[in-house]
Amino acid sequence: MESILSPDEWTALMLSLKVSTIAVGASLPLGVWVAALLARSNMPGLWIVNAIVHLPLILPPVVTGYALLLTFGRRGFIGQYLDQYLGFTFAFQWTGAALAAAVMSFPLMVRAIRLAIEAVDPKLEHAASTLGASRIEVFFTVTLPLILPGVIAGMILAFAKAMGEFGATITFVSNIPGRTQTLPSAIYSFLQVPGAELQAARLAGISVVVAVGALVISEFVARRVAKRIGGA
Repeated sequence: MESILSPDEWTALMLSLKVSTIAVGASLPLGVWVAALLARSNMPGLWIVNAIVHLPLILPPVVTGYALLLTFGRRGFIGQYLDQYLGFTFAFQWTGAALAAAVMSFPLMVRAIRLAIEAVDPKLEHAASTLGASRIEVFFTVTLPLILPGVIAGMILAFAKAMGEFGATITFVSNIPGRTQTLPSAIYSFLQVPGAELQAARLAGISVVVAVGALVISEFVARRVAKRIGGA
């Protein structure tokens, strides 16, 4: 790979993989909890939670990035306290790129997991409850094993989305080579340089391969897990 890509292109690829992996891993526990809440809870105003979760799908990515900047920037509502008391900032750092990727991919993860939970027969969970299991025990011993294919599918779909995230990322953390420049940002940069179409096409091809590979792996793993669960 190093013989094919330049050092800057290699750095952008590795940063994209790092950002996407951390974005998915960090948001997974919250994604499972939100999906379970949307699928099983009857609390009033749940439609508001559902709307907020899916908002990044319908808002222009630049608007989401701007909202992140207002919230987590150095002078943002939350960011100023992180900077002042913890010396930590998201803006213009790779961690900010991971945050932007997590926010943009979160709805896809939640939707996949929610559909998996809704497909589970509530009678199975109720039966476990009548045997004395707590809600947490029911979830981890009954629900989670049954929804595992959906969780895996949601993770990989979110990973593919995070790999392709551009608008919110460049708005929130800019396009700094070696620090915040991911694959989409690198492609954008090459397209602004006359004669760099080959480099842009090369990175675009890598992005397509990674995205398609993620979808194929998602389908394969989900089918294997579902088959194993069905045969248990």
